Amino acid sequence: MSVSLSWRKPLAAALMLAAAGTQAATGLNERVAELAEAQADQLESTFKHLHAHPELGFQETETAKMVSKRLKKLGYQVHTGIGGTGVAAVLKNGDGPVVMFRSDMDGLPLKEDTDLDYASSKQVTLDDGSKVHVAHACGHDAHVSWLLGIAKVMRDTRDNWSGTLVLVAQPAEELLEGAQAMVDDGLYDQVPKPELLISAHVFPAWPSGTVAVRAGRRMAGSDQLDVTLHGVGGHGSMPQATIDPVVMGARSVMAYQTIVSRNVDPQKPAVLTVGASQIGEANNVISETGVLKLNLRWYEKPVRDQMIEAIKRETNGIALAAGVAEDKLPEYTFKGYSEPVYNDEALAKHAQGLLAEGLGKDALMPGFPPVMGSEDFPMLVGGIEDTRTLFMEVGGGPADVVKNYMATGKLPPMNHNPKFEIIDPRRAITTAVKANSLLLLDALAPQ
Repeated sequence: MSVSLSWRKPLAAALMLAAAGTQAATGLNERVAELAEAQADQLESTFKHLHAHPELGFQETETAKMVSKRLKKLGYQVHTGIGGTGVAAVLKNGDGPVVMFRSDMDGLPLKEDTDLDYASSKQVTLDDGSKVHVAHACGHDAHVSWLLGIAKVMRDTRDNWSGTLVLVAQPAEELLEGAQAMVDDGLYDQVPKPELLISAHVFPAWPSGTVAVRAGRRMAGSDQLDVTLHGVGGHGSMPQATIDPVVMGARSVMAYQTIVSRNVDPQKPAVLTVGASQIGEANNVISETGVLKLNLRWYEKPVRDQMIEAIKRETNGIALAAGVAEDKLPEYTFKGYSEPVYNDEALAKHAQGLLAEGLGKDALMPGFPPVMGSEDFPMLVGGIEDTRTLFMEVGGGPADVVKNYMATGKLPPMNHNPKFEIIDPRRAITTAVKANSLLLLDALAPQ
């Protein structure tokens, strides 16, 4: 087939432009990799320090100080104390979109059970005088470390992007309160509203050195709900003169077990868990009050509404049946809340292509199916119209984790387990720095 001369010049120009674009992308990928690897020692050291010194939600004072100090040194405009201990940093670099990247900082109230030489042995005293162990058993120490790594990569590649980058170190994700607390405390009085928000989370289900971005439902919406029961207290020897919140609580817990199975469409995912029952203190005293601590998970708002309505109906009915007066019916206190996490299909597909090119196809995992765990980072942009969000999974497991799962059906200890461990954190963190930096550079690429 021949091509007329009139078509040859534009065709050649197009091919030269495509080749130049490919070369430029390859060069930037290599630059990002070099900048990430150059920080590997420091980022690993930061991770180990944070792991050994975890802080609970809204108590991340030392972590926040370290983050703000490092970001100021890199030249970011840093705002602190947002929502208690939150940090937001801005790097303006000419005209263009506003893109935000968020990492969370808090640890968990559990005792670590690993053999790591940097394992946490920390205990803290709560407001009620009790003591709890604290551990980074969900990987937020890695999240903070890669936030700092991304900050340096983006600072050192300013010739390749234009716009405004906002980095957020968020408190209290485990409480599902920190993101909303930052917004309520005037986050957007101090930083511009983003057009795109990216966040990432480490999971031992994928090998260290890998990442995944999967379209569709990723993580469920969630509510933390306290149900306060009011009864009539008295002596343990005279239950007939009381209205016992222990009995009301026990009946309520059992009633809750059928709310999902008998109210929610079985094709729509939902979970209702009673995580704690706090009623009474002494063997021979019937308490006046008690509290049930509930956790709800859902993907659709009507399902959430069904569960809440049923909880109130069942609990109020039990209280009335026990003889509780109308003005003493149970109280319902909503605490942490988060919307579901979704990845837009077109956005996820684009990210997959970028990551496959930038990291290599072997570093790209398929992504896990939708889970009922939750993440509150969407609440950072919950009231901003048209802002897109993107969620990335970062591998933190052993090299053979997928092969072992296929052969045995077993996974290593997962997030929130006392034995949770990031295998080869150096590689996991630097991979996250590369992957997220590539996504940010693409989002901020000059038009």
